[in-house]
Amino acid sequence: MALKSTIYKINLNIADMDRHYYQTHMLTLAKHPSETEERLMVRLLAFVLYADEALQFGKGLSDDDEPDLWQKDLTGAIERWIGVGLPDEREIRKACGKAKQVVQVLYGGRSAEMWWEQHQKAMLKLDNVTVLNLPETQALTAAASRSLSMSVTIQDQQLLVSHDNGSFELSPVILKA
Repeated sequence: MALKSTIYKINLNIADMDRHYYQTHMLTLAKHPSETEERLMVRLLAFVLYADEALQFGKGLSDDDEPDLWQKDLTGAIERWIGVGLPDEREIRKACGKAKQVVQVLYGGRSAEMWWEQHQKAMLKLDNVTVLNLPETQALTAAASRSLSMSVTIQDQQLLVSHDNGSFELSPVILKA
């Protein structure tokens, strides 16, 4: 018998002063059986960083041909393809052919640093790729709850995250813009 996804209900308030985006989102996220809470929360944070009315969660781990998040225009063309984790370089190149902009969000501490060291030269050659690293995700993972209210304020690329049980600051590192 196949394991089922775990459903997370998230009430998310975003105040992005850098992009002048102020919105509340009621999200339902499915956590794949093989997905960790850390990865789920990094997907949520990727949504926060690139929030837009057209940004949607893809099938992610359930489908290799879909990203973790994507944003399409009215014609169905992919404007932004957002991946989470440490993928093979070929997957990013493939995404570059499908989307105007590709964003890869790395996490995992030393593993992410090693991934960047190994793939940096190849990533720098790609014009439409942005690579971010989230060096500290422990507080983000600790905030995970199947029913979560979260507010995120972004100013000068710094994130202040408030949730049901506390708050913390997070500073994504832009490795390639």
